[in-house]
Amino acid sequence: MNRYHLLHATEFLYDGPVYESYNEVRLRPIHDDRQSCLSFRLTTLPNSRVSSYKDGYGNWIHVSNILPHHRRLRFEAESVVLVHEAPAPEPGGMQLRDLDAKRADLYEEHFDWVAPSAYVPYLPELAEISKSAEDSCDGTVAGFVQATSDTIHRNFVYMKGATHVHSSVRDSLTLRAGVCQDFAHLLLGVVRMRGLPARYVSGYLVSGSAGPGAKQEEVIGGQASHAWAEVFLPGQGWVGFDPTLGNPIELRHIRVAYGRDYGDVPPVRGVYKGRAGQSLSVDVRFRPALDDSGHEQFAETSAEPEESEGHPQERPQQHSQQQ
Repeated sequence: MNRYHLLHATEFLYDGPVYESYNEVRLRPIHDDRQSCLSFRLTTLPNSRVSSYKDGYGNWIHVSNILPHHRRLRFEAESVVLVHEAPAPEPGGMQLRDLDAKRADLYEEHFDWVAPSAYVPYLPELAEISKSAEDSCDGTVAGFVQATSDTIHRNFVYMKGATHVHSSVRDSLTLRAGVCQDFAHLLLGVVRMRGLPARYVSGYLVSGSAGPGAKQEEVIGGQASHAWAEVFLPGQGWVGFDPTLGNPIELRHIRVAYGRDYGDVPPVRGVYKGRAGQSLSVDVRFRPALDDSGHEQFAETSAEPEESEGHPQERPQQHSQQQ
């Protein structure tokens, strides 16, 4: 099934009254030739007027501002999404040895997707992954990217809690472990250092069958939020790679936002005033299209609350992508 009814609820509970809560929400799925967002609705509790705009990368950002005192804040995003077949790397294509001649043009045309970023600095340790991938690939650019994704999948342990939402590739390289956010960042770092534009993709992974060695159960265990990468292959365009699953991008991958790294695309980011700590809970539910018996299925996942530390006068609140 490739048509999904999606409900994503994010709730902040405060241990005291807060006010002047300003939030940016990135939960509207991407609408393009590979994915159709058929409908979208965002509601807040307390109720507030929500405005929206598109950022420089084409992502929808919804903004809410709640001035009165409140102890609970809930965002509920409901959408219907039709996912189309994702393009797979074509056989052959540009040879890796010819990539250097294109680097200057790619850098000029796709600067944001090639330059290092806060979560994805250029580190010497990434060159080791690059060399391993280059030695094992078929000599094509597409083969190099796939080999990089495979190398990360094989050599880094999926370990929930090993890193945190602000971890960079430096942390996952040290630990040789991480979650989908970290693996996407690793892939971005390696291919960008080789001269290829690459962007971070935040979205969802719908539960379903997976191939041998896939880490799907760990990904789905807390909630369906997921992250992977898309790489610009000269002559082919943007192609997705998922180093966490070790499988090609499928109809189960629902794209929500693009960024240079996670810092550009947190689902909910905001600030509030008040001497109160917060806890966060997230609930993600999918209702796929009709099953073989003609009935709708409703899949549900939820994340445990996360406690904040300290009680500053003004505190950022953020829904973590860490899965």
